[in-house]
Amino acid sequence: MTVIDDYLKTVSAEQRKLLEDLRKEMRRLLPDAEEAISYGLPCFKVDGKVVGGFAANKNFCSYYPFAGSTLGLLKKDLAEYSQTLSALHFTAEKPLTKKLIKLLVDTKLQQIAEGYHSKKTK
Repeated sequence: MTVIDDYLKTVSAEQRKLLEDLRKEMRRLLPDAEEAISYGLPCFKVDGKVVGGFAANKNFCSYYPFAGSTLGLLKKDLAEYSQTLSALHFTAEKPLTKKLIKLLVDTKLQQIAEGYHSKKTK
């Protein structure tokens, strides 16, 4: 059992299925990632940096890139989804596709490679 397994036990069956599908795809894309909880959200970390996370909300599920700029970079690709600055919302009627999950993960990995999340030194 992992912390994500524990989290998934607490959500409705419909949302659990959506989140398990997302988790499976993220695990496929990030086979060496660590499953963790960050800011109360289940997430995947690579080399200690969060690549993406998710959560169940009352009326939808959310994908969190843990970077305020990630969703903005993909504005055209995400136009059909409801979102905030930090969360992309999806439902059983409008789930995230494998292609979109890959785009989100690849974009965040690129941001990390470019120094996003790097600690500033004096």
